[in-house]
Amino acid sequence: MATNEPGTKSVPLSITEDEAAVYDRQIRLWGLEAQQRMRNATILVVRLKGVATEAIKNIVLAGIGKLIVVDSNDVAEEDLGASFFFRDEDVGKKRVDVAKARIESLNPLVAVETLSDATALEGDALEALLGGVDMVCVTDSDRNTLVSLNDACRRLNKPFYAGGTYGLLGYIFCDLLQHDYIAPDRSAQKDVSKNVKNTANYVSLRTALQHRWTGMTRRQTKELNPAIVFAVLAVWEYQASHQGSLPDDPAATAELEAIANKLIAAADVNKQTLSSIPKEVVDTVATTASHEISPVCAVVGGLLAQDILKALAAREPPIANFFTFDGNLGGGTVVRMSMP
Repeated sequence: MATNEPGTKSVPLSITEDEAAVYDRQIRLWGLEAQQRMRNATILVVRLKGVATEAIKNIVLAGIGKLIVVDSNDVAEEDLGASFFFRDEDVGKKRVDVAKARIESLNPLVAVETLSDATALEGDALEALLGGVDMVCVTDSDRNTLVSLNDACRRLNKPFYAGGTYGLLGYIFCDLLQHDYIAPDRSAQKDVSKNVKNTANYVSLRTALQHRWTGMTRRQTKELNPAIVFAVLAVWEYQASHQGSLPDDPAATAELEAIANKLIAAADVNKQTLSSIPKEVVDTVATTASHEISPVCAVVGGLLAQDILKALAAREPPIANFFTFDGNLGGGTVVRMSMP
């Protein structure tokens, strides 16, 4: 149906009366203009696991224009615990094939396209795919894949999100290029409501990974829970030397610990706060990183969707730029990595 096809930047679609009725509460919350931006947005999501499941649910219900999901893998038994798009009888079938109708049922006003061919993310096919979307979200992928796709997005001026979980730990990274947004003027008088336009300049993941913690006080460093940040970075480095495989055995503890400690030293982290990775963190990562824990996926996926919608609406500042979640504490922190 024509009403399911999102507009383009040259010919944007207007919100219909029926859509205004469906999205009435949201329009009251963030305004018609913000809802209009969402209605005209095409979002690409790569990999359909637990984090993507939660994020997709939220952005589809919010009323984006079109969703494109790329995943070449089949449903495995371990997918059933963290993804409510899959059933027992779906094991062995393509993830995107079985999920498509269930995603569409969440909101018939959103167009859904699925791609199960891995070559869609390669060469000219990737360039063509990125050219037709407004934002990219890559989930549960290794560092090298994230860096490569982020670089491709930068070449085509496409905002980029990444998110995933490693057992009890999770992360979100965003590169929104040069992002303009409206936020309340904190300097205004208390009884005066005033908004101001702000601009945030983001960096690529490649650049963010070169971040140094030099000059931060003990308190500043401690507030960012650096052990979790470097646990995530250690997992990425581990994958890079193990053909993309995640640690799944206590025997990986020593290697992960050595990697994390090397990264901590290279980043010049305040030694009074973190001189080495805590043993309990490494032990947890070594045994749980390859497993999806449904509540952690729900938290990280929900926050990922919230930030995507915030970026689309251009209201309030999005994550800047690396969020980590610690399921042991039930909280998260944001590190400003290499951003000006």
